[in-house]
Amino acid sequence: MTQYIIRRLLYSLPLLMGVNILTFVLFFVVNSPDDMARMQLGQKHVTGQSIANWKQQHGYDVPLLWNADAQGEKKITDTIFYQKSVGLFLFRFGVSDSGRNIGADIKERAWPSLAVALPTLLVGLLVNICFALMMVLFRNSYLEHAGIVLCVILMSISSLFYIIGGQFFIGKVLRLVPISGYDDGMAAIKFLILPVLIGVFSGIGSGVRWYRTLFLEEVEKDYVRTARAKGLTETQTLFQHVLPNAMIPILTGVVVVLPLLFMGSLIMESFFSIPGLGSYTIDAINSQDFAIVRAMVFLGSVLYVIGLLLTDISYTLVDPRVRLS
Repeated sequence: MTQYIIRRLLYSLPLLMGVNILTFVLFFVVNSPDDMARMQLGQKHVTGQSIANWKQQHGYDVPLLWNADAQGEKKITDTIFYQKSVGLFLFRFGVSDSGRNIGADIKERAWPSLAVALPTLLVGLLVNICFALMMVLFRNSYLEHAGIVLCVILMSISSLFYIIGGQFFIGKVLRLVPISGYDDGMAAIKFLILPVLIGVFSGIGSGVRWYRTLFLEEVEKDYVRTARAKGLTETQTLFQHVLPNAMIPILTGVVVVLPLLFMGSLIMESFFSIPGLGSYTIDAINSQDFAIVRAMVFLGSVLYVIGLLLTDISYTLVDPRVRLS
């Protein structure tokens, strides 16, 4: 088990290095510091002096990879790659183009994102699995056919409709919860109810169909027929045999999502004015703050790689045969 985890950790290091290099290429080679300065200054006729001043103020006035004019180790350290990209490995995100500490902002905004995303994931997972098991239990009946039609309808509706419709009906018409906003501590619960409810409801269509497909593949296997032949009821067969054996694909979907919960939802947080990482990224894009966007791109990539690593490790818990691969 330990060797398996170490091997997977070693596999992830080249991936992170590749992500770092790719992020650097996208932000500093494809889109040069001169281009950043022109977009940030937002003027029709930008002078060369104003571009030079902007680059100096934000630390973009040094060479990209090699500083031939410097001495010793400064040939490498006095470069954009070392100053802007190497520190990302240590999660030193630096300062934004507007002068804010990006690391402090991420720590502050990660909790509102988690407060929305984690309950949405847990409640959504429970609801989707329960409905999927119910459809499998009553398969080949009118109840299953009606459920499939309902899932297709729910999948066909844009998530924006659920957000706007939920804000109007629940927030404005019924006045049960606030439409938008956020607060600290337990006072934040009233602001989280509506986005969590909408997040769960909007994912029912695709989630239930996905889990139903997994369970239907399992109920036709030989071990399920053997369990029925031993006298187990259909309900006992589903919960004691089908559900445990479907855990690997379920874990694949859940564990990969867990690290990305920190990144927040771009649309949900923007519509509900929740100060999470999703709205933080949107605001950075709108203000063309490239330092924040670069940090969030790298952080999202790192979290995704961690999710894949956690998925591999979780496989060993539900299927020991994976440890031998």
